[in-house]
Amino acid sequence: MLYYLFDYLDREFDLIGAGVFQYISFRSGAAIIISLLITITFGRHLIEGLRRRQIGESVRDLGLEGQKEKAGTPTMGGIIILAAILVPTLLFARLDNIYIILLIVSTIGLGLIGFLDDYIKVFKKNKEGLAGRFKIIGQVGIGLVVGLTLYFHDDVVVREFAEDQVTATEQVAEFVDVKSTKTTIPFFKNNELDYESLVPFLGSDLTWIIYVLVVVAVVASVSNGANITDGLDGLAAGTTAIIAMTLAVLAYVSGRVDFSDYLNIMYLPNSSELVIFCAALVGACIGFLWYNSYPAQVFMGDTGSLALGGIIAVLALAIRKELLIPLLCGIYLIENLSVILQVSYFKYTKKKYGEGRRIFLMSPLHHHYQKKNIPEAKIVTRFWIVGILLAIMSLATLKLR
Repeated sequence: MLYYLFDYLDREFDLIGAGVFQYISFRSGAAIIISLLITITFGRHLIEGLRRRQIGESVRDLGLEGQKEKAGTPTMGGIIILAAILVPTLLFARLDNIYIILLIVSTIGLGLIGFLDDYIKVFKKNKEGLAGRFKIIGQVGIGLVVGLTLYFHDDVVVREFAEDQVTATEQVAEFVDVKSTKTTIPFFKNNELDYESLVPFLGSDLTWIIYVLVVVAVVASVSNGANITDGLDGLAAGTTAIIAMTLAVLAYVSGRVDFSDYLNIMYLPNSSELVIFCAALVGACIGFLWYNSYPAQVFMGDTGSLALGGIIAVLALAIRKELLIPLLCGIYLIENLSVILQVSYFKYTKKKYGEGRRIFLMSPLHHHYQKKNIPEAKIVTRFWIVGILLAIMSLATLKLR
């Protein structure tokens, strides 16, 4: 909203300093500061309110060190994360940008699914929360909205080189904006993949079906991965902040014609506006760590974790880096895989030998290390370090092919 106000003041009254709102860097900096202030300032009031209403975490006894002490810790703190993302975005981003609209809708939608899950756990005293099938239905619904919008909306385009036009004074490169289902394959020289080439027998008119199915799978899997990662104090928030910072860089270079040309990557008009959303996301996660770092004063609950994972997925899809997710979101991936492998192997061995066996001492993976008596704060810090290494490797894909 402030973008339009200061744009008007700049054009109509030539107000000194108003033109600074045209710069992505300024608005991103303002977004991260406001986001931090919201979480740190209002987070304390939220925690006090949750305590007064006795909205605390009910912890199952898994025999983990320090687990019993967490019982009763206020949960549903994801509310402040979502507020700290949405408010700066509404203030500083261009609200006519389809990518921003899509992120706002996804944030609210996934946040509501997580909120409903937490509400059932806390107020209905049902430890299972929202039934899994309803979670999946909600995630699939958001994925369908995202996939159909990215495929059919006229503003979601790739700018491609057409030809050189020679004028009387100079040679000018001509470009054209085209609808495309191309995405980026990391570490490959010719690093573009068109989903249409995967299913040539369907024809271009039906490619959208495959594309939308991919989007739904990405949104659901990354959202669940973040949810599973949220098991130790500060783990999900810190990991998401690292991922969001990386996506901010990727969105910035993808939305700048000069950088995308230099790096030989797809130029996506208007995608640089996503940097503002990423900045708000980074600020929200780091600010939340003020209260969520060990020992946590508040948990984000599914309200935060489901939304954060879904946001990361939509951001990656918007800048056509979804195939980079296994690397960039490696922490989410390994946490998710550890549960899948543990459950699958246990069922397989129980059927074959009559006794279930385990790969890990406990899943998700962070509980495995807790069982090894490694302090919780050390586990979280080491996961952050791995997350930073994965982020650096993800950025390296811009040049290493």
